[in-house]
Amino acid sequence: MRLKTIILLTIFAVLTACHADLDIQQKSEVSANSMWQDEGDAKSAMYGLYNSFRSGFSIGYIYWGEYRTGLWSDGLTGQTSRDQVYQNQLPTNHGYANWEDLYTTINQANLILKYTPDIAFNSEEAKNRVLANAYYVRAFCYFWIGRIWGDAPVLLEGFESDKQDGLFPVRDPADKVFQQVNDDIEEALSLIPSNTTDRNLASVGSINMLKADYNLWMYKVRNGGQANLDAAAIAVTAVLGNSFYGLEENFSAVFENEMGKEIIFAWSYIKDEYTGGYPADYLVPSQYVSEEAIENPVKVGSHQQWCFYTEEYKAILSEDERDQRTKVSFDTYFDEPKNATFQWINKFAGEWTNGTRIFDSDVIVYRYADALLFDAEIKLAKQDIAGARVALNKIAERAYGIQDFYASGLSSPAIEEAILNERLKEFAAEGKLWWDYIRFGVAFEKNPYLKGRENELNVLLWPIAQASINRNPNLTQTPGYDK
Repeated sequence: MRLKTIILLTIFAVLTACHADLDIQQKSEVSANSMWQDEGDAKSAMYGLYNSFRSGFSIGYIYWGEYRTGLWSDGLTGQTSRDQVYQNQLPTNHGYANWEDLYTTINQANLILKYTPDIAFNSEEAKNRVLANAYYVRAFCYFWIGRIWGDAPVLLEGFESDKQDGLFPVRDPADKVFQQVNDDIEEALSLIPSNTTDRNLASVGSINMLKADYNLWMYKVRNGGQANLDAAAIAVTAVLGNSFYGLEENFSAVFENEMGKEIIFAWSYIKDEYTGGYPADYLVPSQYVSEEAIENPVKVGSHQQWCFYTEEYKAILSEDERDQRTKVSFDTYFDEPKNATFQWINKFAGEWTNGTRIFDSDVIVYRYADALLFDAEIKLAKQDIAGARVALNKIAERAYGIQDFYASGLSSPAIEEAILNERLKEFAAEGKLWWDYIRFGVAFEKNPYLKGRENELNVLLWPIAQASINRNPNLTQTPGYDK
């Protein structure tokens, strides 16, 4: 299976992409008849899809999902391209204004959905699993595209040739993008076998987490109404009621046990298969550190430490000495021989082997703590303050070792502030907090670089890459970035 996967991935690298307009790389045509012959082909395409999915988010995930919060700044050195994101001054030539990788992934999902229904499988369940994964990945990508860029092309047909129609699409309204997310989530849920327990592929749990995430966004950001709030509640209740998942007793165990009970969905990083990703930017270059301090305690890497938390964010993370999350979220050490203080992040650090850092830690997308804090947020929106406090206290009890950390009698605004504060501490460096800021309506309040900019058109969105516009006359720049 691995060999066949690699062969298909090579084909995909040549074949699947959407052309100059969407920057999906395509160099030649390959006959579909040579690729989509049997169940093995479809399954290999599914694993190839996840390779593209993981690769597409390996760095962009943190740029799009967290760096715009104002909680990040330079590490031991800095880069202009990062400062532009930290400070919300996004140029149209920024590398992560380019949606190429996400549309390449969508194109692969589209091809799976096109050809798999006509392939004979040993069981209908096996076929449905492949289809459900394609719908899940496509829904996830469009959910991020809608939040990052707003209006965007909604493409549902797989491109295999530069002679096909539709190579120069327009940007569809964001409403259409988000409607597609909903449609794909529902299709994925209808198809995924109920006994699926994968943590690195789609499962009932991971699809429901995406459903909860999506519907909370629609309710709180896009005025979706009670139906979205109810859908979010149903989805998160299904996850919390699944005995397959639960909180780890110790916070550090979440990142030490990649197949642990808290993990609902994660991108798989494996030595000799795929390593790297954004966590490589947080560790201390080994040449800076005294030999005796390397890995004892300083986690080191092989390239520059490009970024780190602001002093203000570190103060939030360390404000309660009982909080077991602090040392996992970041650690500090004074290296006396070097007369220097170093800091690093312990999440997703991989392993140090023979003088080399191998970034083979899975990157977690959804975990049980997400479900609990979504539950608290949903209950608060439903004016169930007591229920919100119960869910919130499950997170607080693990963190601080104290039952009923948040006492009864707190007001709704106080509970809301506590939920956001716990999310800041729980999910540091996990690619979520920018979306939290928007969902809670605090981006302009909490980000010093956004204060007073509420009236700037689409300032919370990204521009699209100018190179894409230059190649496709049907694309228009995000309003506000078109000057």
